[in-house]
Amino acid sequence: MRKLIEMKEFDVITNNKDYIDDKEYVYMDNESFNYLENLILSFKENEEADAVEFFTVTTKRHIGKVIRAKNYVGIIQLKNGTQVQILPKIHGSTYTNSKRIFLKMLKSLKDFASKTFNEANLHVEQMSIYEIFIRLYIQEIQLLVKKGIRSAYFEVENNLNVYKGKMLFSQHIQQNMVHKERFFVSHDDFGPNRAENRLIKSTLLKLLKESTHQENLKEIRKLLLNFELVEPSKNYEKDFSGVKIDRNSKHYESILVWSKVFLLNQSFTTFSGTSFGKALLFPMDKLFEVYIGRHMKKLLSDDDWELTLQEKGYFLFEKRFSLRPDMVLRNHNIGRTIIIDTKWKILKNTPNNNYGISQADMYQMYAYAKKYNTDEIWLVYPINNKINEDEEICFKSDDGVIVRVFFVDCNEIERSLGQLINLCVR
Repeated sequence: MRKLIEMKEFDVITNNKDYIDDKEYVYMDNESFNYLENLILSFKENEEADAVEFFTVTTKRHIGKVIRAKNYVGIIQLKNGTQVQILPKIHGSTYTNSKRIFLKMLKSLKDFASKTFNEANLHVEQMSIYEIFIRLYIQEIQLLVKKGIRSAYFEVENNLNVYKGKMLFSQHIQQNMVHKERFFVSHDDFGPNRAENRLIKSTLLKLLKESTHQENLKEIRKLLLNFELVEPSKNYEKDFSGVKIDRNSKHYESILVWSKVFLLNQSFTTFSGTSFGKALLFPMDKLFEVYIGRHMKKLLSDDDWELTLQEKGYFLFEKRFSLRPDMVLRNHNIGRTIIIDTKWKILKNTPNNNYGISQADMYQMYAYAKKYNTDEIWLVYPINNKINEDEEICFKSDDGVIVRVFFVDCNEIERSLGQLINLCVR
């Protein structure tokens, strides 16, 4: 049975046995702790990786070395088989509910390879994130099978009793010196044994070994029956390079993205190292931004208002240092422009310290106000138990720029953002 360690972003991991039952720390055995530490160190040394840290390693007095997770969520599988599952830290949410919200956020991502799933039917309380990803892949294959597995002509090399296609003289001489009745030939055949299907079969066979969830294993075995005439891929890289996605094979596109994840240990984020088996990690600031933006688009029902996400076009200096606010809300009839920017950060009830809002963020808001010629700026943060949701936090500059703060509840996203829209457009 694969060992699963569950935690949330910003949690602290220790291998000190005195803290096994301490709720402030996540305990990890020595072997897994060392693998994870080596992963972090190898990542920092890798010049090709993004300059974003997934974890930090520090030392705490009386405890020893500790590892703190940062704002990336998802799953890491270490070389010893231990899986580290990191979930978003969402106010008032259990582990199960955090998984559900995390999946809803993933579905909002433009380049996420599964959008048709219903997170309410995934039984997330029974599955790790990795098993959920396997289930999403299974659902994609089930849809493919319903539509029909694609067949085509493909080249086959065979030693036959009849002459067919093109003679391969070198192989023929080697194999048929004493078998004059045979012909080693290359010929075209028609069937499902093409690159896309070979990769799918290889992925299913691999997941059959990796999954520990009985329902997933049952569905994988059923799906493999549809690929009996397909050989497993003998060269993943060659088969992936041989796939051409066109109008007739569009339904294979997301499946092959997942196949790359499972077969080549690719990730949706840049992550390198020698101490892990696979890493599927997602930046929470990006997930939060897209999740809020997609819901705002859906909820904005007033035809007089137009919402643009990630708008381009403004620069600080002569086409340099591009400005790209998360959301620009416009009403051309009355000449109002509102900028809304999201920040995945836990604010604190410390008015004297600006609630933990960074100076860099306020510089950014001020630049938006000047370039977009508006005095209406909103900063959106996730709600937390350290601050009063109903408290009005507002900053005013001496030249009329107003930055207001809104706390969104991810557990009740539509109700919460409905309040924000009402506040913005009133």
